[in-house]
Amino acid sequence: MQNDFVRVGAPLEVPDARETIEVHQELLGWFRERGRPVVFTRFVAGPKPTLMWRWSPEIAPPVRCCWPGVMRTYGDVEGERECIAVVDELAPLPDEPQMDKYGYNAFHRTRLTDLLRAHGVDTVLITGTVTQICVEDTARGAFHEGFQAVVVADAVSSYAPDLHQASLRTLAMKYGRVMPSEQVLTELEA
Repeated sequence: MQNDFVRVGAPLEVPDARETIEVHQELLGWFRERGRPVVFTRFVAGPKPTLMWRWSPEIAPPVRCCWPGVMRTYGDVEGERECIAVVDELAPLPDEPQMDKYGYNAFHRTRLTDLLRAHGVDTVLITGTVTQICVEDTARGAFHEGFQAVVVADAVSSYAPDLHQASLRTLAMKYGRVMPSEQVLTELEA
């Protein structure tokens, strides 16, 4: 839920991501009120060519999408924002980790597994954008790292509705649970 994906006019804009902000806020509120771990992940690109530049040319110069330190203006907020930052509406608190990832899967070559195990976590709720790319790859990563994955269906989004639905079906079939936030919160309360 970074500026370069969520904000109006962002280089990799996913308009449907803005529709999930309220659900994210509700989930964040629940976890924060109960002192449960919250971890943010951020896709980071630049400054040297990688294989990803072939598939997402927006991350290369001159656009430099998701480069640390690059500031950008967007059509729905006033002033510049750092392009890799989580949107203001969901801003991490000072004690909430932000895990930078250089690919789609938040578990690949990051310390996320160790961080979650240190907190005694065995199940992860996965939210964000883009469903068929980062969300799906992270859910698969969670599965392969031995975590139960729950993809929150109304807190994920895509620019391609058909791929969004196909990913949710695939994940529910073999990698974890796919549930709406209302059902997630009901189960957490129980």
